[in-house]
Amino acid sequence: MHLRTFGRTGWQVSDIGYGMWGMGGWSGSDDEESIRSLHRAVELGCNFFDTAWAYGEGRSERLLGQLIHAFPKHRLYVATKIPPKNLKWPSKPDYRIEDTFPPHHIREYVEKSLRNLNLDTIDLIQFHVWNDSWSDDKQWQYAMQDLKREGLVRAIGISVNRWEPENVLQTLQTGLIDAVQVIYNIFDQAPEDSLFPLCQELNVAVIARVPFDEGSLTGTLTTGSTWPKGDWRNTYFVEENLRSSVNRAEAVRALLPRDMTMPEMALRFILSNPAICTTIPGMRKIKNAEANIQASDKGGLSTELLQQLRQHRWERKPTPWSQ
Repeated sequence: MHLRTFGRTGWQVSDIGYGMWGMGGWSGSDDEESIRSLHRAVELGCNFFDTAWAYGEGRSERLLGQLIHAFPKHRLYVATKIPPKNLKWPSKPDYRIEDTFPPHHIREYVEKSLRNLNLDTIDLIQFHVWNDSWSDDKQWQYAMQDLKREGLVRAIGISVNRWEPENVLQTLQTGLIDAVQVIYNIFDQAPEDSLFPLCQELNVAVIARVPFDEGSLTGTLTTGSTWPKGDWRNTYFVEENLRSSVNRAEAVRALLPRDMTMPEMALRFILSNPAICTTIPGMRKIKNAEANIQASDKGGLSTELLQQLRQHRWERKPTPWSQ
């Protein structure tokens, strides 16, 4: 497992981290299987884990807390997120900061997460949605500075809304944000335009999420794919998105080297970018943890393959179903 410096924090984090959303609310999640997968990831060198209160209303956080205490001699980095007070994802331009992250709400959910994790300090606390119009609001700034000063959190981050990588640039200029989490993969290359250069200039860590485009870049989806009732993917892979995603994934598959899998190519595309500190695939099964972590040792892709994959950039804008 290769390590990268996590921006200005100086933390040395595994370039393949662990995304824990699927453990909190996706269908088919089994806590015992999740714990086994988490343990295996630590054994293989993974040390960065991303969760959120919203992932099962603390369920995913509690699993992570169990993991942390099972490996007391390992330095494992904990990243979690504060849900917006109105519980609406993503934020919209007309939402007010008072309705999403008032100071009392920020503290309430940091304290809830600390209890779920059974920890005294959270390494990285992130806003789970964001709107750049809130950048100059002093209330969230003071609230976060207080939490840092009290030792409840070590670093502050923002999880950027889907397909809105520039909806954080002004906030980064405040100097208060230590990390940005953004969707970045073979299809979603837009963060390279403005976000990544600014993060590198300001030494802000970048977490690449959704490396497999919610599953399409694993190569396992078909136009007939379905999920159990209540599974989030039913609302994301509506007919128009599922069809387009599968067709585009098949076009990418045509570039796949003989000795490489689709997930490996997707991860190594991300690892080829030096702006990335870590990427956080979801891994609910041991076999997936083992396969994904192997990508770290193999490093980036060839220049030729990268150039070919760049032709598959997909310009997307938020929609009612994109969440």
